[in-house]
Amino acid sequence: MDVAVVGASGYAGAELLRLLAGHPEARVVAATGESAKGKLVAEHTPALGALYPSLVLTGVEDLSDVPLDTVFLALPHGRSQEMAGTFLERGIRVVDLGADYRLRDPRDYAAWYGAEHRDPQRLGDAVYCLVERHRGEIPGASLLAIPGCYPTASSLALGPFLDRGVVETSSIVVNALSGVSGAGRSPNDRLHFPRLSSNAEAYGLLRHRHTVEIEREIGAEVLFTPHLVPVARGMLVSAYARVRGDLDTAGALAILRESYDQEPFVVVTEEPPTLKDPVGSNLCFVSARVDPRTGWLLVMSSLDNLVKGAAGQAVQAWNVASGVEEITGLPRAGVTP
Repeated sequence: MDVAVVGASGYAGAELLRLLAGHPEARVVAATGESAKGKLVAEHTPALGALYPSLVLTGVEDLSDVPLDTVFLALPHGRSQEMAGTFLERGIRVVDLGADYRLRDPRDYAAWYGAEHRDPQRLGDAVYCLVERHRGEIPGASLLAIPGCYPTASSLALGPFLDRGVVETSSIVVNALSGVSGAGRSPNDRLHFPRLSSNAEAYGLLRHRHTVEIEREIGAEVLFTPHLVPVARGMLVSAYARVRGDLDTAGALAILRESYDQEPFVVVTEEPPTLKDPVGSNLCFVSARVDPRTGWLLVMSSLDNLVKGAAGQAVQAWNVASGVEEITGLPRAGVTP
């Protein structure tokens, strides 16, 4: 299948190029990058030089006459809705890594993203592609909305418990740590090395945009606080929910195992996962504890924010949509140490 990556000059776009280069069903025929237009991929991202020695980053307008089966959009929020329709009308499948088609209600988008959605008629057509929870909806889909990294880690952790009604649907707290690559490739003061090094910072307090995505996916009220930590990539979530009934730690772990026993990319562990465990892979690690003293469930998850949190999840969903074996082209082992 002939594919293009729009936004290949960013971290998620570059990660897509890395994964697609090893995908037996994908042939990358074009890649765009407005900030590096005209440069070789090998020059802009030397790590990919051996895979793409002659591929040149172009502009989106240069794709107008390129025959494509799929286009991956790895763009800042608000950009995909400007161009998704053009590709769809050409019969090209769109895999959107941004937030533009994740929310079905345009009022949610306006409330949390501060702007009216410019393509609201397609929100109902998009499939939310957290594969482990929506696999049956994805085959044949034309517009794939890839979940955010924080909602992926949070929903895979909390979802099984809310689905079974064993925790309360209010007063859920999610604290998350993320590597700085989640903030994108564009430099800013918050990512300046002297500020970032040996530091940790909470941000998006009370109104982080991913809050509504988590709430809509798990059907619960969530207080979500992300934290930026001085590592390149990785994500660690600790989520807390009030227990209903007599759930204990053994029962909580059993729920996770039952939920993910057949899932190739979710690993249930006895010990709490670390931020580094999944780095380089499309895996999500999950574990849980129940505190009988306070009546709280603690559920933890970790993933690579650029793989399972972005590019890997996009390829995983694309595989399912295309009828390709789900694990094709995706790493199931992290990098250690």
